[in-house]
Amino acid sequence: MRFDWTRVRAFLVTAEEGSFSAAGRALGMAQPTVGRQVAALEEELDVVLFERVGHGLALTQTGLSLLEHARGMGEAATRLSLIAAGQSVSLEGIVIISASQIDAMYTLPTIIAHLRTVHPGIEVEIVATNDASDLARREADIAIRSFRPTQPDLLARKVRERFARLYATPDYLEAIGNPSTADELSRGQFLGFDRGDALIKGLGALGLSLTPASFPIITENQLVQWELAKRGAGICIMVEEIGDAEPLVRRALPDFPPFPMATWLTTHRELSTSRRLRVVFDLLLEGLQA
Repeated sequence: MRFDWTRVRAFLVTAEEGSFSAAGRALGMAQPTVGRQVAALEEELDVVLFERVGHGLALTQTGLSLLEHARGMGEAATRLSLIAAGQSVSLEGIVIISASQIDAMYTLPTIIAHLRTVHPGIEVEIVATNDASDLARREADIAIRSFRPTQPDLLARKVRERFARLYATPDYLEAIGNPSTADELSRGQFLGFDRGDALIKGLGALGLSLTPASFPIITENQLVQWELAKRGAGICIMVEEIGDAEPLVRRALPDFPPFPMATWLTTHRELSTSRRLRVVFDLLLEGLQA
């Protein structure tokens, strides 16, 4: 059976106050409106809830039997409201953050350590994945992404513009003749993410002439790919702040144009009502911009 909770509320308050006028004052609405809501509930349920006694109202036997259930619904609605209000202001609880494997490994730890220091009541779950977590389905609360989302129910903030370059070990570069041009570097072996041609086209637009044979090692895991590059297995793409800081590798072609990579911080619209999400979002924004 379907019925409107606002009508049940009108019945409950009328039963507790004893008249439509008193119920109207308690609910902040006109007396006729309360009366219409109760009458509509009686019609929906096909019952009589009140009898007129003098200038007041008295519950019928049916009304008495339904009153306790209505009170239970009212208490549940109050608890729901209080819990929701508590969630919106409380800093305690879990926040799920989705980030790429590289960001989860190299960027997030310092930020999360600071977050836990200043807000120990906030628990953090990190989803390290190169796939875009579905925020609408709550696979994550906040995501660090390299693209701007298009879903209308998501909020996004561009954090910064990053740049990625090609890196390899000095020994590997020496083994392929210390290339100084894009044509010479094209003779090397590259580490790829998949068997598609997106990376071939992207590097081709920058002057490299590559084929599927140029990618003898494929792994979608960025951390594995980076370790392979540090062990001299081939040439790898990595963001500058990580690649330049790694002593085991160097830029394959220092003058080769970098790849721009925007960083977006994305969350769902609950950010505007959840204090906990807002605190974590702002700390991530500050840390990523630093």
